[in-house]
Amino acid sequence: MNELLTVGVFVRHPGFPDWGLGQVQSVIEDRITVNFENIGKQVIDGTQVTLDLDSL
Repeated sequence: MNELLTVGVFVRHPGFPDWGLGQVQSVIEDRITVNFENIGKQVIDGTQVTLDLDSL
C-alpha cells in the first residue's frame, strides 16, 4: 500500500493514532518522511509500517 504514497498525500500512522494527521513530505525508496500535526516530522520505514491513507 505504501507504494501508492506520493508527496502531499495525507496519512495516519496505525500504531500511533495520537500523532494525528500527517502529510507526506518525501518518498525515497522505503523511507517515507511525514509531517504529523502533533509530533512533527518523522521518517517512516515503509518495510515495517503501512501508513493509512486519510480521506479528508
